Amino acid sequence: MNVPEKHATTVLVVDDSLDSIRMLNDVLEHAGMTVLVALEGAQALTITQNITPDLILLDGLMPNMDGFETCHQLKQNPALADVPIIFMTGLSDTEHVVMGLHAGAVDYVTKPINADELLARMQVHLANARMAQSARMALDQAGQYLFAIDSQGHLLWATPQVQRRLAQCGFAQADDLQRLEDKLATWLGHSPQAGHHMSLTNDGSGPGIEFLASVSPRENLLRLVDVSSSDDATERLRQKFAVTGREADVLLWIANGKTNREIGLILEMSPRTVNKHLEQVFRKLGVENRTAAAAAAIRCLARV
Repeated sequence: MNVPEKHATTVLVVDDSLDSIRMLNDVLEHAGMTVLVALEGAQALTITQNITPDLILLDGLMPNMDGFETCHQLKQNPALADVPIIFMTGLSDTEHVVMGLHAGAVDYVTKPINADELLARMQVHLANARMAQSARMALDQAGQYLFAIDSQGHLLWATPQVQRRLAQCGFAQADDLQRLEDKLATWLGHSPQAGHHMSLTNDGSGPGIEFLASVSPRENLLRLVDVSSSDDATERLRQKFAVTGREADVLLWIANGKTNREIGLILEMSPRTVNKHLEQVFRKLGVENRTAAAAAAIRCLARV
């Protein structure tokens, strides 16, 4: 019986010391891993634009761009969000350890490197990374296209489908991704609430973005949503109840349990205007309050 060949773990080693590279190459290849080599930070950034390694071993002190800045820039690439970075340094003082972890590394080892200890640490972080990747793939399979950003709009992680959709919408290159992050940062500055939406592109085409929650002071959870599905629901409400398009928009968000203030933020109108639309909705639906209007809308949308 033929057994499928197991995918070899790919490790990117970033170090300006040829002696260290030779030693690590021998250790990793003996463990059955594929080794990629970068002699400086800029070279590592170039390699990871085309290849996504399973793990990165990064020297902390290098000329030109040091390991801390290299790590920070590597983590700006969403494709590397789940890729563990382990610092290698001859400096074991607390300051450099903290700098490495703050830059995005998951662990560190001190030189001279103990091969057995290094391999053991790598296996732990590889297993954790693969669990995270599997969980995000499962979210995609369930139709939950999730991603997270920090308060500056920087992508912290994204499911594989989100990464593909962003690339399809023109956010594959670093400059384009920076534009999106700036837009997200501006949106966060307006304190969006759960359920608030933003168009991914300036012309309103493609998927939209829904704000879900602030998971922590550093992490905000978002979801890519199909704008057409919201448009379809609005159109169904408009036709069923003979309301205007704007009244249908308000009714849709009433059915989603939003307050007048929240609806105003979502639809970019004042709560007073929302209330005027609601008065017309109540009259056209023949109901007296928002609870009855929401129930009628939910019944309409539940029918296929």
